Amino acid sequence: MRRRLPLAMVTAAVAAMPMACGYQGLTMPAQTAITLGGQGTLTEPTPDANAVTYNPALAPAGSRLAVTMIPSDLSTTAELTVNGLLPNRGYAVHAHTNACNNPDFVGPHYQNRIDPAATSQAPSTDPEYANPNNEIWLDVRTDAAGSGMSRVTVPFVFTDRGPGSIVMHEAEQTATGPGEAGKAGAPVACLALAASRPQDNTLLD
Repeated sequence: MRRRLPLAMVTAAVAAMPMACGYQGLTMPAQTAITLGGQGTLTEPTPDANAVTYNPALAPAGSRLAVTMIPSDLSTTAELTVNGLLPNRGYAVHAHTNACNNPDFVGPHYQNRIDPAATSQAPSTDPEYANPNNEIWLDVRTDAAGSGMSRVTVPFVFTDRGPGSIVMHEAEQTATGPGEAGKAGAPVACLALAASRPQDNTLLD
């Protein structure tokens, strides 16, 4: 007769399995929905920089980025503001899993439901997962002064994990077709995200 494993053991085994795409973003103790945010002035990449440019020709040093991701019930509203970028230009912008230390390691797009077929070498391009309702797309277009703002609301909140950064790409708009969904070219700038307690907005360690 086969013995049934206790539910607690099964749950623990599933939790121990590695997540698709080698997720390395913000991890937090399971709790109520978390607010995320970040702001900074673009500089050359350094270990301590929270806002970096990988391509000064498209994202000039000195440009400023700011983002907030605020939960409400079962959804999250994300808002991005930019200043000092190239005028009258679009930038594809997404939440990524990892930090900004290196453009080759910002990781894949953050997904609420992680594409089980994706890997670190082949990020998700399946529209079922790579879409603006399962990821966070903040594509923005600047005005004549190089400023712009974008806002989206997604049908999920962050509890035990969240994205580590917001990445701007060289493409002016995110692709959406099968096999290319979510693609936007090389990263040109990155802004680190941090979590805060909803009650006092204090950054968590």
